[in-house]
Amino acid sequence: MSKTKYIWIAGIVLLAGALFYFLAGRSSASGFEAVNNFDGEIKIYTSSTCGCCDVYGSYFQKNGNSNAEIVNLEDVNPFKDEQGVPAELRSCHVTIIGDYFVEGHMPLEAVEKLLKEKPNIAGIALPGMPEGAPGMVGNKRGDFIIYAVNNDGTYQEFMRL
Repeated sequence: MSKTKYIWIAGIVLLAGALFYFLAGRSSASGFEAVNNFDGEIKIYTSSTCGCCDVYGSYFQKNGNSNAEIVNLEDVNPFKDEQGVPAELRSCHVTIIGDYFVEGHMPLEAVEKLLKEKPNIAGIALPGMPEGAPGMVGNKRGDFIIYAVNNDGTYQEFMRL
């Protein structure tokens, strides 16, 4: 093979590599573009005595939006009362993202849907501490039923994961 062919092949390989690097670098590493690119405040209000809250906060920052701020409170429930999170849908922490609350160990797929669709609701909730949910140990069993909480406090199913 001639020297010219080697130069052409090397150039094509370098160009293909650079193109791949450029395209891969432009995409969100997490795949959750709406969450990753959200430019407003994101605050995760956690209980200072809860270990899974820290794990969820790390999950959100690593996979969703690294700008999310963790706020530890002695008691999160008064804050949840102010936000209108129904008692029967509560977990241990709540995230405020823009005008929405996101209650519990919420998978980012649900937060992504919320931010893309922008429904006229107060927020979404995954009640309890289901096994296998982000921040929780164990294996997922069945669907996670995520509820949309209306501005009047009523709620209905938002999605299943």
